[in-house]
Amino acid sequence: MLFVLGTLGVLAFIVGALLLVGHFYPGSSAELIDWKPTRSPEVEVQNEIDDVRQMLEAQNEMRRRRGAPEISEADLEASVAEDERLRLRARGDFEAR
Repeated sequence: MLFVLGTLGVLAFIVGALLLVGHFYPGSSAELIDWKPTRSPEVEVQNEIDDVRQMLEAQNEMRRRRGAPEISEADLEASVAEDERLRLRARGDFEAR
């Protein structure tokens, strides 16, 4: 029993020490652990744009193989907007019950 209490005491001391260091450190938490984002938000946005473009091209390739008409980015945006409206309407109906 003494061993368990000693172990819990040491863990509590370590957690408390870390909390005190974090609280009284003059800089930000990111500076404390020397954290820097690996990519900028601009790069993330460009990656998302490229992903959507590549997925649209791949989908159009499959549609061409089937003989179906290709879809444009505007068609895709309209489809996504309609899906979002339907989802919000269904959620509203569910919350009203």
